[in-house]
Amino acid sequence: MSDKKGSKKSSKKAALNQEESKDQYDEVNEVTQGHKSKQQTSTKEPEITEKKKVSKRKQTEDANKVAKSSKTAKLEDIKLNKTDSSYDSLDFTSSATAKNGKKWNLKISTWNVSGLRALIKKKGLDFLKYENPDIFCMQEVKCSTKKLPPEAIVDGYHKFWLPADKEGYSGTALFSKQKPLNVTYGLNNKEFDTEGRVITAEYEKYFLVTTYVPNAGRGLVTLPKRMKWDPILQNYLKDLDTKKPVILCGDLNVAHEEIDLANPKTNTKSAGFTQEERDGMTSLLKQGFVDSFRLMYPDKTGAYTFWSYMGNARARNTGWRLDYFILSEKLKENLCDIIIRSDVYGSDHCPVTLLLNV
Repeated sequence: MSDKKGSKKSSKKAALNQEESKDQYDEVNEVTQGHKSKQQTSTKEPEITEKKKVSKRKQTEDANKVAKSSKTAKLEDIKLNKTDSSYDSLDFTSSATAKNGKKWNLKISTWNVSGLRALIKKKGLDFLKYENPDIFCMQEVKCSTKKLPPEAIVDGYHKFWLPADKEGYSGTALFSKQKPLNVTYGLNNKEFDTEGRVITAEYEKYFLVTTYVPNAGRGLVTLPKRMKWDPILQNYLKDLDTKKPVILCGDLNVAHEEIDLANPKTNTKSAGFTQEERDGMTSLLKQGFVDSFRLMYPDKTGAYTFWSYMGNARARNTGWRLDYFILSEKLKENLCDIIIRSDVYGSDHCPVTLLLNV
């Protein structure tokens, strides 16, 4: 999701927490200022013993301490989004097996990087050293091949780039340790193929398709475009599936069910959760494909791959599951695990990793 959508509600909550903190601070100070006001406006101060004066000063000091500590405590309660990954503290190992008991032998990772150059500045490509996937797919690369930074040329991978014609927009990439039998670009569709949205790599036993699906946009201004896209992609995948099993991965820009986002009730008219987009995903799954994450974890809540930058949404886990691995039903028995790497930072999305036995 390239966005501007997402978590207005989260932003309001963060603002509310700050207001509550401010209100409590002001309330205590009003009490304190009240004491001062009475002392200043009184024309005839009564005689007070030294002990009582000390007591009043102590009450004022205590009130100020309460105000300060209340404000500090409330601000500490406001979680802040992290921006860097503690890779050494994360466990990237797995002994997952398929239903037939065979351990995974293929690892594929997908990540909407929301700008490759920005990701590199945040050392986001260090992810590859730790995850070490056989295939790595990126969406929203936002960089022409002429402007690729040297850090993008990662050793040990065959690299395939599909930038959009428009600089700084969209774009996909695919890194593969094994050289694919064949690589194709786009969907053979003039409207979408200038936007760098689809790379297909053919291997001996499967096709891998990575895609960045069009966003319906703020105010759903590009929903009609999205409605054109969905059947075109579906037909493309169905055709591939007649030849070999298909693995589709990337940012599909839809939270399919209510369980796939934190605030479904307030987002029914938001891009990524309209009924039209959800129906598009349902239609795809009816064509002989499965959502690998829900196949493994049908009831898991709080499993998101995208968080708005607003309102500390990521720290609060107010997110959306927009990034998927969709598999041909023929590959269901080969699925070992799918892992959402929510502790890996560098983008408003996190990586997702698939483990298969093929």
